[in-house]
Amino acid sequence: MQALRFVLAGGGTGGHLYPGIAVAHALRQRFPSAAVTFLTTTRPLDHQLLAPTTFAQVTQTVRPLSLHPLRLPGFLWHWRRSVARATRLFRAERPNAVLGLGGYAAGPPVVAARRLGIPTAILNPDAIPGRANRHLARYADLVIVQWDHSREHFPPGTKVAVLGCPIRAAFAGASGGHALFGLETGRPVLLVTGASQGARTVNEALVRVWPAFHKAHPEWQLLHLTGPSDEVAVRKAYAVAGVPATVLGFTAEMAAALAAADLVVARAGASTLAELTALGKPAILLPYPYHRDRHQHANGQVLVDQGAAVMLEDRLRPELNAAPLRTALDRLADETVRRAMAAAAAALGRPAAALEVAERLAALGGN
Repeated sequence: MQALRFVLAGGGTGGHLYPGIAVAHALRQRFPSAAVTFLTTTRPLDHQLLAPTTFAQVTQTVRPLSLHPLRLPGFLWHWRRSVARATRLFRAERPNAVLGLGGYAAGPPVVAARRLGIPTAILNPDAIPGRANRHLARYADLVIVQWDHSREHFPPGTKVAVLGCPIRAAFAGASGGHALFGLETGRPVLLVTGASQGARTVNEALVRVWPAFHKAHPEWQLLHLTGPSDEVAVRKAYAVAGVPATVLGFTAEMAAALAAADLVVARAGASTLAELTALGKPAILLPYPYHRDRHQHANGQVLVDQGAAVMLEDRLRPELNAAPLRTALDRLADETVRRAMAAAAAALGRPAAALEVAERLAALGGN
């Protein structure tokens, strides 16, 4: 019997690749001999995230779409080159199915697969689909979304499956965070994270708020994941203020960190929200403020509407963010409030999304 082959296309950001890696592991769990290849961008991050895995990586020179007269010819040249590369690859080793992970790097492989009659799907974990996914939906046999709300943003007749956002298997039943991070059991933990690169405006607001909050609520502990560039400054600020805090630039043990948390302050990226809901964690969300379509705000609103999170506007200045953040923290210091929010978050969670997406992708490919 010929080995199964799957192609996952996307990259450039962890938000695109992490769900794909989760699906790839689920495919291998379901079909141990399956060949899984990622078609990615040339950005170093893509290689960094895939290097620890056993999955093949093929890079594409495709660029983000630009309608600027001086940049459009370059985009078109690299687009055609990437479509041609995917076409050659698929003719040489025809995959059973191709999954687009979102973003511009998903485009050429999905288009090439459709032209060759290879089953295609796209993953859309954000509440509002980006420009690439809105375009690629016409080439896809199936659009996989995290939230039912996303259906309305695709053309009528689009086949949509609400399966959630794939996350790593480590988040299922995660534990051990207290010992790993030197936290005391029996005391509530505030986890602050701006994703892998951090969020400076969130970091600066916490530096202003934590000393006074800790004085009012001394039972609380802080685990602050700052991102590499802010780690030293944030650690120094807490030391100067004389307040205890565990500060890390980055951790690969995000599942353990979330498992230890009683309350989370975070951005509202699709994967972050999938992780929060999978573990049933109440959250204060400060969506990334620079996206034109404000898709993180739309993501966060799904949790807010269900009572699973509080959402604040990132006003980009720490002195403006501090007061509303302190108000939210004081309110959520109440365990009864947090318990209700945690239940609402858990009701939204789909911790088995990676396996469900893998099963659906295999079914598309006739397995």
